[in-house]
Formats: sequence, structure tokens, C-alpha cells
Amino acid sequence: MESNLLAQIYAGALARTGARTAVAADLGRRADYLAALDAGTVTVVGEHSGELLTFLNSGAQARKPEVTTDVADKSGPVRLSVTEELNRSLPEGLAVSDPADGTDMRPRVLLTEAAATLDNVRSVGEFAPRCGAVEAAVAPVPGVLQAAGPVRIAGCDFAATRLYPDVAALRKALLDGEIQAGILTGPPAMVPGATDGLTILADGDYAVRAENVLAVYRKGLLDDRQIRKLNYVAGELTTDGLAEMIRKVREGASASDVARAWLDEHAL
Repeated sequence: MESNLLAQIYAGALARTGARTAVAADLGRRADYLAALDAGTVTVVGEHSGELLTFLNSGAQARKPEVTTDVADKSGPVRLSVTEELNRSLPEGLAVSDPADGTDMRPRVLLTEAAATLDNVRSVGEFAPRCGAVEAAVAPVPGVLQAAGPVRIAGCDFAATRLYPDVAALRKALLDGEIQAGILTGPPAMVPGATDGLTILADGDYAVRAENVLAVYRKGLLDDRQIRKLNYVAGELTTDGLAEMIRKVREGASASDVARAWLDEHAL
């Protein structure tokens, strides 16, 4: 659902530059649409920065979204942002737009409000030392782009993890005490009510790798004005705005109509 909506947004934005556009549905898994990009049969796809980096470079160390290159001295380490390391990992011939800084599509770690208060835990960093003694549950957030693999949380290795079919089952298991922590595979804004009675742990240090929406495109098929248009879209997208658009599509609205209204609202 998110993939199709982003495709409609990008297609609509590019059409307003005079480009002839069409949306290709059901491109398949990440490897399939990257192959389509490589072949030039598709020009642009929507992605998440961290998931794409994980898929392309499983050993990548970057976690933060902002440019954080820091050379302490000539022999010291260079720390890269997710965007920088992603650009280094892209296959030849592919490029990405600016990331949408207003989107935060990262998985979220959840505790019950009682447990968070009892242990005085409000962030993933504060919770991480306890992970080894905790059983956690993972539930998918429906409609968002597919994960490249299991959720990785720096400094946190749970004693065990269980997969739950949906966020409602995860919430019930947490509140009933069946498990001690929960992981949503995307932002709670996508599933209203899913975190009622729960505490969403803050993650200002990016123990979970940054996940910002961006466009991946085939080099040579877009001109400078069209690439700038993709970057303008990135400047306006937000997590809440994307969640609201996905809600409208779930309720039966056409993704193309929702995308068109959003582009009009943001003068894109």
C-alpha cells in the first residue's frame, strides 16, 4: 500500500514537469524492482533509506540519518550517515533523492506503561541493558514497505523473540504479561490505537537504524528539474501525512486521487 501510494505521488509530481508517467503495479520484492530499475523498465521507486541500505550492504554500520562525517584525526574513523553509506552501496547506475526528513519509518520498541514507570525506562538506550533477560514480540505494521530482515537494535539482544500476526495481538500479549517488550515494524501512526496503554520508547541515539522515505531512480532517465521535483516531494512528506494518506486508501479512496490531493495541497 505504501509502495503504491509513493509511486502515485512520484508519478504525479513528475507529470507536473511535463513528463509522461505511468504507475507499474505489483513489482514484487525488493530484488525484483531493483532489477527493473537496473534494466530501465522502471524509472523511480519509493524506498526506506535504512531498509535499502540493509538489503544492499548487510555489514553497514551507519544508523543516524543526518550527515555526521567526523574525522577525529587523519588516522581516526569516519562515521557516515545512513544516506552517505547508502549512496556508497548503490549499484552502478542508480541514485537516490534527498531523504524525507519528516518521515520516521523506524520500528518502535514498546513496554507497558506500568513496566516503563517501575523501571524508570523511557528510551531504548535505557532499556538495552535489560534486553538479555527479556522476551519480546514482533508484529508487522500493515501496508508499509517490506523489511529487509529482522529488526536490529544496537546493544539489545533479546533472550527470545516471538512473531505475532498483528499489532492487536501484540498489544494484548503485552498487557496480559505474556511478553515483556514489543516491537512494531513501523511507526504507530500507521495503526491508530495499537499503542494505547503502552509506552513507546524514545530512540534519539538511533539504536534502530534511521528509516526515511526516499526515491530511488535510474540515472540518465530524469533531467535536473525532475530530480529537483523528487527532492521537493521529500521536503514535504511527513510520517503523519503518509499515515493519513494510507488511512484514506484503506478506507477505499483511490491512491491516485489521494496522491493528487496531497500534491495540490503542497503546491507540488
